[in-house]
Amino acid sequence: MLFDRARVSRSTLDRAPLKDQSRDNAYWLTQSPNKRLEALELLRQLNYDYDPDTARLSRVHRPVKRATR
Repeated sequence: MLFDRARVSRSTLDRAPLKDQSRDNAYWLTQSPNKRLEALELLRQLNYDYDPDTARLSRVHRPVKRATR
């Protein structure tokens, strides 16, 4: 799973006001598109508690009874 491989360096974390987003934008603009998409997928999996290895379509089919005309 993607967030099993993700590591956070606690030494580089700091607090900043929300209005100071220029450093975040500058960082992400230096990253490759693949790295950006990987980070986006990580956030999606963490936010929705999504596991791509177990999230599959059900293979159980049920017959549907329809009224005759």
